[in-house]
Amino acid sequence: MKFRNIAAATAAVSLAVAPVMAQAAPASRASAPAKDTSKLAGGPLILAVLAVSAIIAGVVIAASNNNTAVSP
Repeated sequence: MKFRNIAAATAAVSLAVAPVMAQAAPASRASAPAKDTSKLAGGPLILAVLAVSAIIAGVVIAASNNNTAVSP
């Protein structure tokens, strides 16, 4: 029972201290601007179209009226 209380107290202290320690850490680097931009035009649009088409294909396959028995 005592070990359980110690473990719970340790977890509570670590959860309480973690945000403070993360905020106190100095930021040593700043972001630099990118020299070359991506040559891939419409990348996110293509991914969105592929995702929507995969969802539609999944719905069509799931909704197909295929009621044939597989097992004998």
